[in-house]
Amino acid sequence: MVHLLGKLPSEECQKLLHWVVDGVCGREPPRIADYGNTWTLVEWMELLDSLSSLFRLAVGKKTPDKEVRPSSVLASLADVGSGYGEAVLTVLRARREEIRQALVERTNNVSSSTLQDFDWQIKLALSSDKISFLHTPLLNLCLDVKENGALKPLSVEMNREELQTLISSLEAANKVVLQLK
Repeated sequence: MVHLLGKLPSEECQKLLHWVVDGVCGREPPRIADYGNTWTLVEWMELLDSLSSLFRLAVGKKTPDKEVRPSSVLASLADVGSGYGEAVLTVLRARREEIRQALVERTNNVSSSTLQDFDWQIKLALSSDKISFLHTPLLNLCLDVKENGALKPLSVEMNREELQTLISSLEAANKVVLQLK
């Protein structure tokens, strides 16, 4: 729906694009009242959503600044015209770091809990009340989690399979974090 940008005079395009980036970054987004003569309400919502998605995806792909040119951004703006595409690229280059910070902050706000400290112990269960010969290693993991300003201790006991699942999940999460940096 970015083709709707073509209804706007090119000299006003950068102002709108900067305003859209303000909305992506958590500040006041553009208002339909300022552009009601240019687009209908449905067109306005589609344009705003398309431009916001374009900025978020272009920055979220973690491409170096030199690669933010023609390829993906201009391809998605092919319907509009090169003047509008260059305006989008100019705004994207100028406010790239600001958009990235807003995306990282939004991701960090998914959970209010943070890990403060941890400790672990390995135990060997030799038997239980039902089985006389067990020899099962168990991991006791103690986590200190800060949630809404209060420190909350958590204790988890895991067998080998559960520990392996936890390690796999943490490695996957680490990959995602490294991609966001």
